[in-house]
This record gives sequence, C-alpha cells and structure tokens, in this order.
Amino acid sequence: MALFKTKPYGANAAPTKPKSKTREWTDSLVFAIVAATLIRWATFEAYTIPTPSMEDTLLVGDYLFVSKLHYGTITPQTPLQIPLTHQTDPIFHLKSYSDLIQLPTFRFPGFSEIKRNDVVVFHVPFELEYPADLRTNYIKRCVAIAGDKLEIKDHQLYINGQAAPNPAGLQSKYFIRIPEANDEVVAAFRAQRVVDYQQPNGDPVLSEVPGYGLGYEVDCTPAVAAYFKQQPYVKEVIAETIPAGQPEINQAVFPDNPDYPTTLNFPGAPGLHHWNKDNYGPIALPKKGETVELTADNVPLYYKIILRYEHNAGITMQGGVILQNGKPLKTYTFKQNYYFMMGDNRHDSLDSRFWGFVPEDHVVGKAVLIWLSVDPYADFLHKVRWSRLFHTIN
Repeated sequence: MALFKTKPYGANAAPTKPKSKTREWTDSLVFAIVAATLIRWATFEAYTIPTPSMEDTLLVGDYLFVSKLHYGTITPQTPLQIPLTHQTDPIFHLKSYSDLIQLPTFRFPGFSEIKRNDVVVFHVPFELEYPADLRTNYIKRCVAIAGDKLEIKDHQLYINGQAAPNPAGLQSKYFIRIPEANDEVVAAFRAQRVVDYQQPNGDPVLSEVPGYGLGYEVDCTPAVAAYFKQQPYVKEVIAETIPAGQPEINQAVFPDNPDYPTTLNFPGAPGLHHWNKDNYGPIALPKKGETVELTADNVPLYYKIILRYEHNAGITMQGGVILQNGKPLKTYTFKQNYYFMMGDNRHDSLDSRFWGFVPEDHVVGKAVLIWLSVDPYADFLHKVRWSRLFHTIN
C-alpha cells in the first residue's frame, strides 16, 4: 500500500510579507500609548508641585508619584479624550476632549480609605467649565473626613472638639521687622530656605508695611520664626493671625461666599458668619446616608452639593429655599462622602476654607513618594535636592 506524504497546512500559501519599519514603529507606539494610559488611569500617575501651598511638606519643584490603588481607581466620566492629556494637548494647547458623552463614575475597591492627614490629589470642585474628571488637579492635606466637625481657633485646627496634630512642615505668615536693611537677613533667608516664589531670585522683598514698619513678610515654619527671633539684626517677629470676627479682606471664605471665586452666579444668599482662615467654623462635613433638615442657616453649605455634585434633577432655589421640580426640599440625604482639604502653608493656600467640600468622586489618589526634587533658584551644580529623592510623603 502506497503511502502519501501530506503537505503541511498552508504549504502552498505565499510567505507572509514582513512588516515595514514604519509599521513596526507605529505598532510599538500604539502599544506604548495604550499601556501608559492604562497604567496612568489604574495605578500610579506622576505630578509636579507648581505652587508653595503645601510647603514645607512639599516644595515647589517636587516630582511625585500618586497612588490610585489606595482609594480605588475611578472610571472615566469623559471617555472621548486624547490619551495622556488632561484639558489640552501639549503641542497646540487646544481642547483635548469632547464632553458629548458623559458617563456615570464608579470607584473600584481600594486597599485604604481616605483618612485624616492623608496628602490627597483631587479635581478641584469649583471649575464648572470642565467635566468633573478633567478639572485642575489640586494637592492638599485631608484634615477632616465625612461626619467630622471642624473648627479653627486662632490658627489651631480642631476636629470633633480635639486639637488636631499639626504637620511637621506647617507654615504660616510672619512679619520679620528689622531696624534697617542689611545683608545678614537675606543670607539667613537662603540658609533657612525662606523663599518668595513671586520674585525672580526667590528672595523676600524688604518693604514698609503700615502697622508693622520696615521688614519682610514671609511664609515659614514656627521653628524658623523662632530662629529669627534670636537674631540680633531682627527687632521683632510678628505672627500674622487674623482675629476672630474679622472677615477676609480680598476674598470671603465659604460659606459667607458659597461659590468661589464670586457669588455673582450663585442663586443662594451669602451667610453672615464672618469667618476667616485663622478662625473658622464650626462646620460639619456631610456623610453618605446622613439626612439633614434644610434650614435658612445651612442652605449656603449644602446647595452646591445638592445642585452640582449629587446629580439631582430639577434643583433650583427661590427666596433662600431649595426646590426640586418646584417643590421645597425640607430634608436631604447625602449620596456620597465629603472631605475638607487644607494646605500645609496655611496662609498661602486656596483650599476648602474658600470653596467648600471635596466630593468623594473628585478624589484622584494618595500622594506617596517624591522621586525627584528640583530647586528652581539653585545653580546647575545644586539644582537637584538630593536629600528629597525617594522621600515618602507624610
């Protein structure tokens, strides 16, 4: 019996044409973009610190990794977006997304809840020109969580009636009064890392301030302020704390001004608390499942939540009363948790004191690691702050 040797499958097919170099590069680029997008969305994302609102804990020029795994990754609300962009593209600075499709968000389980004193990245709530997931990212310290009662007395933070521990790098504003100009104080500023980021060289500016005299207005830690008190060229160091009952000069705080930056487009009436950034509250943070009675006193606190953050239909306000589909709302049950965020540089931070609560679905992740730190005012040989590399964030 004759045996026939069978040909392998596809033996008569033409050999596959190898990919061109252009095709190989294109495939590699697409894969890299998809992989980077997934990693950035689901696990970690890199950020840089552009302002001094978190000094001395985080410095201008710090580069961070922010973990989205701690609190759980949140699904995108705006899916039509150029990968690896936020609000605009990096080349032409044109709008990089379309808001034609807006999806409900869902947070995957994380391995940690948002806790007091966590350093948190979140989408700032007051930017109504962008969808919630594309608003500008802020980084602040979560000083109070849902259900807490917060109060600030003479610059000291209290949570649920107890004085809260101050961060090690806490800064506030001081006036360093000197009898006359001298070079010693400028050298001391540099040695003590006292920086004015509004100045080209970073050195604080000597000025004559009404009520204080000749000197320097600076942001620094209590330890640095104590150092300057001991220097012979310093006449006095004055802590610039605003007294209770004295409102802010340039911008009223929340809820006296319920809608940052102004109340012009906000239908509610401002409160009459006359709080300021050093004497604030008491204020209770909304908690998921909690039901509150709506009164004339708390409507400025809760109107933004009910209107903007909890996706309720038919919400309006008339005569200081919140209406849904034309009917007065007497009570309201919150659908998510809310948090109070503050900068560690307490006198130079645009935070919850000025624009209110942060909804849970605006929280991006927890800042965990400084992987690089660059001093914007140092020379080339000292540009990198080597002591801050791979420094964990507390």
